[in-house]
Amino acid sequence: MHRLTRRSASAILRHTGGSRYPRNATAAAATCSDDSQVVGHHTGPRWYSVLPSGRCNTVRSLTEVNLSKNGFFLGNRYESTAAASDASAVPPPPPVEKYEYQAEVSRLMDLIVNSLYSNKEVFLRELISNASDALDKLRFLAVTKPELLKDAADLDIRINTDKDNGIITITDTGIGMTQQELVDCLGTIAQSGTAKFLKAMKDSKDAGGDNNLIGQFGVGFYSSFLVADRVVVSTKSPNSNKQYVWEGEANASSYTIREETDPEKLIPRGTCLTLYLKNDDKGFAHPERIQRLVKNYSQFVSFPIYTWQEKGYTKEVEVDEDPAEASKDKQDETTEKKKKTKTVVEKYWDWELTNETQPIWLRNPKEVQTEDYNEFYKRTFNEYLDPLASSHFTTEGEVEFRSILYVPAVSPQGKDDLVNPKTKNIRLHVKRVFISDDFDGELFPRYLSFVKGVVDSNDLPLNVSREILQESRIVRIMRKRLVRKAFDMILGISMSENKADYERFWDNFGKYMKLGCLEDRENHKRLAPLLRFFSSQSEDEMISLDEYVENMKPEQKDIYYIASDSVTSARNTPFLEKLLEKELEVLYLVDPIDEIAVQNLKSYKEKNFIDISKEDLDLGDKNEEKEKMMKEEFGQTCDWIKKHLGDRVASVQISNRLSSSPCVLASAKFGWSANMERLMKSQTVGDTSSMEFMRGRRVFEINPDHPIIQNLNAAFNSNPDDDDALRAIDLLYDAALVSSGFTPENPAQLGGKIYEMMGMALSGKWSAPTPTPEVHHSAPQPQTPETLEAEVVEPVEAGGQK
Repeated sequence: MHRLTRRSASAILRHTGGSRYPRNATAAAATCSDDSQVVGHHTGPRWYSVLPSGRCNTVRSLTEVNLSKNGFFLGNRYESTAAASDASAVPPPPPVEKYEYQAEVSRLMDLIVNSLYSNKEVFLRELISNASDALDKLRFLAVTKPELLKDAADLDIRINTDKDNGIITITDTGIGMTQQELVDCLGTIAQSGTAKFLKAMKDSKDAGGDNNLIGQFGVGFYSSFLVADRVVVSTKSPNSNKQYVWEGEANASSYTIREETDPEKLIPRGTCLTLYLKNDDKGFAHPERIQRLVKNYSQFVSFPIYTWQEKGYTKEVEVDEDPAEASKDKQDETTEKKKKTKTVVEKYWDWELTNETQPIWLRNPKEVQTEDYNEFYKRTFNEYLDPLASSHFTTEGEVEFRSILYVPAVSPQGKDDLVNPKTKNIRLHVKRVFISDDFDGELFPRYLSFVKGVVDSNDLPLNVSREILQESRIVRIMRKRLVRKAFDMILGISMSENKADYERFWDNFGKYMKLGCLEDRENHKRLAPLLRFFSSQSEDEMISLDEYVENMKPEQKDIYYIASDSVTSARNTPFLEKLLEKELEVLYLVDPIDEIAVQNLKSYKEKNFIDISKEDLDLGDKNEEKEKMMKEEFGQTCDWIKKHLGDRVASVQISNRLSSSPCVLASAKFGWSANMERLMKSQTVGDTSSMEFMRGRRVFEINPDHPIIQNLNAAFNSNPDDDDALRAIDLLYDAALVSSGFTPENPAQLGGKIYEMMGMALSGKWSAPTPTPEVHHSAPQPQTPETLEAEVVEPVEAGGQK
């Protein structure tokens, strides 16, 4: 036994095929010799020995060190050859080389399935993308090496299926792989040949061609094990004279590589993947399903994709004559005989081009007609109406992507509404390969979920997932730019000469814009010009905030609004009386979300939004002397009314907003308005306990110029404890509740008070006087004192004398 130095050990490694592996890769030293032996030792340098039998063997060192070359790992290699004593006339088959993965495949496959791929059907997308990369590489390299295309095979992808046996075959005529490339790329999980190719192009001085390749993540090929138990890869590179076959099974720790010797299976160039599907996934081998998946995910791949489909054509065939009819024809020999035929459908199989549609977003917008955009929109999103607007743009700079956005003509129906943000309106592509249309606010906020479109990015990884989207800085930048373009598109509709277009948009998507005021404070300046409301000066046609500001009085400082359930109720509210006299325009917020949206905006063009139903309304016309006189005259009356109403009101004040109504109930400055209180009460499902802290105290405002208030003031001065006056205060408060938009706490009691007042007012007004009963002297009646009224009788002339 001899101990070798480090230099000698390195020489043996180089002599025994170490050049086949990358430098510093984890590998066992294999050698054939007759006079030395290698044994392991727990410390120090390695020891080597040669078995006396003369056979070639591999001994793994006790301590394996995983080192890399070019960023990938290689596994241990085992070689087996035929025995020397086996003498046969038939040439031995080519040796099968067995390799082991440098990873725990079962755990890594589980990671791929559960983290990188949430849907099994994406396996076809990944494999087609790999085939497209192989074709791209060949096309790029053929610019400088035309001999790579000497076989003159078309650059295409073909998919064949065997639904009976559950087999899918994907063939491309791309660059193919050599034996070493098979080991490097398919023997190392997460090792990307595309990434290495792009790096080589970047380092090359001749780089400058089309480097828009797809798969740079390195796990696309292993998605085939989502549906397949066994995968066979047969590949032929123009740089090699031999064709090699890679074969691996799901959850196996090793794979094999052999040379292809069957003449019937030889291909001139490219790669052929054969997937033997699992029992539960054999449905993927149906030709119709394969065709549907190609159209969904790989419709815009730049190379033609053919699928093996069953077709048919009609033809006429002769029909055998019926014996009875034949004998009848013989009897009538003069009758001309005509051959009877029938139409049949002849079935056959042939290749069919599946991806006929070219990506419209890659074209120059100046060269695309409106009809082309509309046709693409209808075909992609299964729509029957042309969109209201479209926007085709390319974003460059920190993040590059292309996109086409559309505003639909009608609002979504069914489940795709405001409460369901998971719409399928945005289709994300990565390098023309469809990734997903199932997003939850990553690319567009919920209030813009009605916008439809296509986004194609070259910066995102192909194996994108929900987690990647949520954490990606690229996606956040894309979102900002997409939202900005969507607003520009909607603003273009609002500025169009055809006002009917924006009216149509507002009818369908106005609520979405108002929801944006709640959810997106950053875009308030873009949202506010798009809002539309009815107003006191425009009850039939909605106006914008810009139009309101233009119509404001010179002395007007704020934007006034009143929230109600309809234009009619808003028009008749007592809060409007003084503003209408002053010709101040008031916005009518009649949609349930309007009031919340305006409160979130707070202001527009430095004009604050003011609710005219709240206390301390300032109309800019204060007269301190008049207010002082009114407080001196009606101040004690206000205290008297407050004392009687008690906790039902926070205070009683003299109003500056009334002209014809006797009183009104204003909401607290920081509490709910009557409209908001009504809406929130309907949302609490009968539980009003949670509303008390937001309801606020109401302010009872009286109009000192109204006769009812003046009579109450006189009643206070003469007899403040008069029951009729106190009942009048109660009725006045209940009436103010209704007219101000609040709901009475006891409607039946309010009705009783109204009936009582009606009875007093209408007593005997239209009824006939009661006749006087006749007095019978036969039976004396008890005398009851009566109050008799004296009747004045005018003297009449009798015989000319008075």
